Amino acid sequence: MGEISASNEAHVEVTNQQPKKGYTGLPAKCINGALAGVAGVTCIFPIDLVKTRLQNQQVSDGRRMYNNLFDCFIKTAKADGIRGLYKGFGVNVTLISPEKAIKLVGNDFFRYHLRKDGAHLGLHREMLAGGGAGLCQVIITTPMEMLKIQLQDAGRRISVQKKKVPAVAVPDLASKINPSLTRAYSANLADVSPSAWTLARNLLQTEGIFGLYRGLGATLMRDVPFSMVYFPLFAHLNAMGVKRENGRASFKHSFMCGCLAATVASLSVNPVDVIKTRLQLLQHAPGEQTYDGIRDCATKIWKQEGPSAFFKGASCRLLVISPLFGIAQAVYYYGVGEFLLGIPKQWL
Repeated sequence: MGEISASNEAHVEVTNQQPKKGYTGLPAKCINGALAGVAGVTCIFPIDLVKTRLQNQQVSDGRRMYNNLFDCFIKTAKADGIRGLYKGFGVNVTLISPEKAIKLVGNDFFRYHLRKDGAHLGLHREMLAGGGAGLCQVIITTPMEMLKIQLQDAGRRISVQKKKVPAVAVPDLASKINPSLTRAYSANLADVSPSAWTLARNLLQTEGIFGLYRGLGATLMRDVPFSMVYFPLFAHLNAMGVKRENGRASFKHSFMCGCLAATVASLSVNPVDVIKTRLQLLQHAPGEQTYDGIRDCATKIWKQEGPSAFFKGASCRLLVISPLFGIAQAVYYYGVGEFLLGIPKQWL
């Protein structure tokens, strides 16, 4: 869930010169980006959980656990309650603030340094700046989604295991870690899942820091192209609504531009998002396919589930990304960061 730019071209750059129209300041942008991420994730997290479960779902004995996003949502709510729809929320909302701050500042940084003498950025430089921002954000995105996915998918695996007779735990990472983590995925099927802290601690103990960066390659393949598409597209669409009197587009215009740009970018990288989600899943239900890497995962999905499998959860992803960007734009333009730091309105 990674990718936010709410800055207009007129006020995106940060310099050490005297304040001028369009200047928001680096600290204010960091605060706005962080708050935007928290607000957006809080609103769309249940849909993100449904997306994860749909993408990890594999057909077993000709049957699927979930028929569509509504079926998945209803079954999850019935089985786990409303709290179950927010499994993994804690780790996500904790790390979303630095992730969005890095993303926002990274894009501004690259745009500023790629512009020559205040000239207009060409499309290739806009894409390069966006790609640089996507590259920076994976420092936080990869471990955040790694932990979030385990917690989001726990309920699905438990349900699958209950239907399997006999139920045997897949000898993946579970054989290396301590009982507190293994218990949640064992054949005993305690209807609990380990906390994000327990997962992180055991990964660090067994695999070191690289354990938290499983799926890094696939994350880069998703986030860098997404940013290369989203940032320039949003900037050009948003520029069409910029008013001369204040150098900014209206809230409604920016909201719609953010939704549209995010929709296009999201669809373009959905196949890689499916691969990333599968690779980052540490535990599998009995009989489910495991993967050795990006190529192996892509090949097995294509042969065993068909090309359409690469767009599993696409509708959910759109329902996640589009409102996330819309909400983020709203929070960003509200100017909480400027208010907290006492930046005068005439500077904006």
